[in-house]
Amino acid sequence: MSDRLRPESDPTLAASAAELLSALRGAPPLTHCITNSVVTGFTANVLLALGAAPAMVDIVDEAGLFAGVASGMLMNLGTPTPEQRAASREAVAGATASGTPWVLDPVAIGVLPVRTALAQELAAARPTAIRGNASEILALAGQSAGGRGVDATDATDAAADAAIALAARHGAVVAVSGPVDLITDGRRVIRLANGDELLTRVTGGGCALGAVMAAFLGAARVGGVDPLTAVAAATLVYTVAAEHAAAQASGPGSFAVAFLDALAAIQPHDLAPAARVEERAL
Repeated sequence: MSDRLRPESDPTLAASAAELLSALRGAPPLTHCITNSVVTGFTANVLLALGAAPAMVDIVDEAGLFAGVASGMLMNLGTPTPEQRAASREAVAGATASGTPWVLDPVAIGVLPVRTALAQELAAARPTAIRGNASEILALAGQSAGGRGVDATDATDAAADAAIALAARHGAVVAVSGPVDLITDGRRVIRLANGDELLTRVTGGGCALGAVMAAFLGAARVGGVDPLTAVAAATLVYTVAAEHAAAQASGPGSFAVAFLDALAAIQPHDLAPAARVEERAL
């Protein structure tokens, strides 16, 4: 990657990430995922490797109930079938009623009308966090027609103002994924330059990050850690593990396997030496 930030430029975040990773493994958060059919297995395996407890409950009359007992929830709009759309609305209502933190991932919104309307509706329900690529975040903010399917056609920094505005509008942490990840709560901006390009060549690399954010938000809820720190910590752990996996991989296939192993093997003390983080107040 180009324009990497200095290692250990924010040791406080690395320390918080280390504490949350330990807390997550000590008390695995039950992570409710309503996600797209393309990535369900990979997402569950990522959560299991990390130490969380995944549950893929997207059935009407069960999704809302389960959201009420989960530690955290992911709402991913990658394949929004009629049943899944109904389950999504039910789950968001259940999470809101119970105070379960949840993540909205507005996959491929913009030109596609069904998912775009649903994303706007769910964003108005005030998710704890919103995660997407730059084109998806711009589309959710009404500033772009979106990218090319699930692929971004905009740079991360191009979505910075939109992310800040969305955070203020919906009271959410907004995470813009890219070569340098940008995360904001409307008052602070964190940039993380860890990760590897191979993450973009494995189906589910971005979608699974949304689930990891939900798991970290669940762990943070118990520990009283603020959502911005939890989302940034999830991103740091995920992207440092990707670097470890890439060092062992010869291509996308071996990377996918190595990534699961790296998530299982990563330790709290691995984070500070590797972290490339910059934070500023707005």
